Amino acid sequence: MSIAQDKLIRIREQVHQHLDRAQQPALTAERQAQLEDRFKASLAHENAVLVAHYYTAPEIQALAEATGGCVSDSLEMARFGRDHPAQTLIVAGVRFMGETAKILTPTKRVLMPDLEATCSLDLGCPAEEFSQFCDAHPDREVVVYANTSAAVKARADWVVTSSIALDVAEHLAEQDKKIIWAPDRHLGDYVRRTTGADMLMWDGACIVHEEFKARGIEQLKQVHPEAGVLVHPESPASVIDIADYVGSTSQIIKAAQRLPNHTFIVATDQGIFFKLQQAAPDKQFIIAPTAGEGATCRSCANCPWMAMNDLDRLAGVFDRPDNEITVDPEIAVRAMRPLDRMLAFASELNTGVIGRA
Repeated sequence: MSIAQDKLIRIREQVHQHLDRAQQPALTAERQAQLEDRFKASLAHENAVLVAHYYTAPEIQALAEATGGCVSDSLEMARFGRDHPAQTLIVAGVRFMGETAKILTPTKRVLMPDLEATCSLDLGCPAEEFSQFCDAHPDREVVVYANTSAAVKARADWVVTSSIALDVAEHLAEQDKKIIWAPDRHLGDYVRRTTGADMLMWDGACIVHEEFKARGIEQLKQVHPEAGVLVHPESPASVIDIADYVGSTSQIIKAAQRLPNHTFIVATDQGIFFKLQQAAPDKQFIIAPTAGEGATCRSCANCPWMAMNDLDRLAGVFDRPDNEITVDPEIAVRAMRPLDRMLAFASELNTGVIGRA
């Protein structure tokens, strides 16, 4: 058994410990309305705003939009919270998202429905082990994915999201710089194959995207031959290779609007369907099939930790003393440097200062 397989098995064992907690009985319409009203009143009283990730449940995303918050990817969640006048941010997502929000807005209070909501990529990249890995290769630029802890970001030269990963790698390759990439090996492989960058890969994977299978998608295509295939680059190479479009969550939503297909098979967390159906209401979206023995087979391409952001926990977010995000100030300062570098690079891309290939 490889190190990667052993690591993934250990992470999946931890997932199983959380699944029963994450799966709550269905709410009645009356109970849902009560919880939503309670949360809205608390937002106003606490001068707070809700920011939710695309992978949270539809009712959480709808509540964020209805209360003047936002639904987006992890970086835009943090940027929205930084720029919003509210003094308290409620982050519906997983822990690294709350940490990123706190790093960008150190003077604000950042709360999460459940601090145990984490990420297999984060769990699979412990800061001390990763730092040792970097120290063994001092000639390489350290590029880490946003799905990492504040301590791992603090060790990095660059932080990237899936929407900007190709651009950053290509930029570094043009300068003949070699890269350490962490933690998602599938995203890293996609970036390496696309850009030709010299990349040394950390061994990590997302338990949701890891289980999409090319064979299953091809079989589904036989039933829906007209369907386009939209794939997140955290998926295995065999899945990426049969995609009509590969991109981040926000890029997938835009592609669904832009492409002529009326049906799409989507290989990413099914939470994205809420925004996909908003963006393209006349189109049909089908979740790509998963297979294997991991936890996500039970949750149908839905992150079990994202599922911990339910209305019960959200409504009580102000009542518990143990759900505030804190980041060591020294780590936050060091983590802010690669985040700032990414934000500046993204701004230059958008304004044309740096050209896209």
